[in-house]
Amino acid sequence: MIGIIGTKMGMTQIFNALGQQIPCTVIVAEPNPVVQVMETSKAGFASVQLGHGTQRLRRESKGKERTPRGRRATKAEVGHAKKAGLDAPPSTLRSFRLDDTQATDYVAPDVAIGQKITVEIFKVGERVKVTGTTKGRGFQGVVKRWGFGGGPNTHGNTKHRRPGSIGPGTDPSRVIKGKKMPGHYGAERHTQVNLRIEKIDVERNLIYVRGAVAGPTNGILLVRKQG
Repeated sequence: MIGIIGTKMGMTQIFNALGQQIPCTVIVAEPNPVVQVMETSKAGFASVQLGHGTQRLRRESKGKERTPRGRRATKAEVGHAKKAGLDAPPSTLRSFRLDDTQATDYVAPDVAIGQKITVEIFKVGERVKVTGTTKGRGFQGVVKRWGFGGGPNTHGNTKHRRPGSIGPGTDPSRVIKGKKMPGHYGAERHTQVNLRIEKIDVERNLIYVRGAVAGPTNGILLVRKQG
């Protein structure tokens, strides 16, 4: 298999055989059920849809008993999960393209619907790429969003963190598309590549990846093999 869905537990440090301190991100990856297998003839590429977590189901009505409040899985999600033999639909669904790797020794796996994918698909020393959603920071100015230097803090200057001039005057007399301006910062999909797996705990379904990855604690992460 090419990857797995997990959640970010946080960061820690481990020591290798040489006594070197290595900062690691700990990823919890519970066994992912295979919910759907897409063939090349249908979508143009072969992919496997994996699930992570579980959703709550709607309580069957008994007399005048009310269905409890809260988000419940839809009938479409329940039916989709039943095709894979699952009692409850996963809270997260992600598809992995089977050709999304440059590894020369990679062979497309024979996966079946309902099969469980675990952290054992990885090994220590393997290179992976981790995709997550960065922390949302709301509306920010150009200094924090783009790293602008800002203006002087002395000599009567009053424009400390403003962007300054944003467009030429005579030609072309407009603001160029793509100009770095204040706006929404964060909450974007980000992929960190070339990360080394330092340790795998099969019993607790943990993956120790060297370095930092995008996203907050308990954020959803996609760990994929990299050639």
